[in-house]
Amino acid sequence: MTTLRALVALSAALAAGPLPLPAQAGDRAEAQTAPAESHGAPAPSGDYTIGPEDLLYIGIWKNEALSRQVPVRPDGMISLPLVNDVHAEGMTPMELRDVLIKRFSEYMPNPEVSVIVQEIHSPKASVLGEVAHPGRYDLKGRTTVLDLLAAAGGLTEFASRSRIVVLREGGARVKRIRFNYDKAMEDGDANFELRPGDILLVR
Repeated sequence: MTTLRALVALSAALAAGPLPLPAQAGDRAEAQTAPAESHGAPAPSGDYTIGPEDLLYIGIWKNEALSRQVPVRPDGMISLPLVNDVHAEGMTPMELRDVLIKRFSEYMPNPEVSVIVQEIHSPKASVLGEVAHPGRYDLKGRTTVLDLLAAAGGLTEFASRSRIVVLREGGARVKRIRFNYDKAMEDGDANFELRPGDILLVR
């Protein structure tokens, strides 16, 4: 029945002519839940979990008035017409899509919903201390300690290369992971991948 309904809907759409879509939405519609690349960030996989500050496009089939770009607020919520606030943080695009279908079903029959991650801003790590440009940086794909140090402009002349520490939340305690810059430059195994929320301290 689902296949038959989809064929009937497709035939009606073709007969009615091109569907009105927002600017550039035609490209996004080719894969309803495939997040688009943006600002050089790699397109997240199906396991990508939505986080605060991410920018989403929510598309409602044949309802341009409800389709829109929405940012994920710091509290993890998004705001949409009719359904108001919806929790998005920690969900994959497919999981959020299922939630929105259920919520919109209260107002319309058989809603077709698309969720596309347009911009990824949530995974971040911080670098503080003796680097050229301290601050918070987006983790765009796999990012190692050396990658983050390079993004921060490198070490200053006052940096202690053997006393670099990564602070990482681990349940009730904060883990302190030592990092030796010179050893990592000589031995790639000493370099390791950062996680969202890590703080890199360079003394």
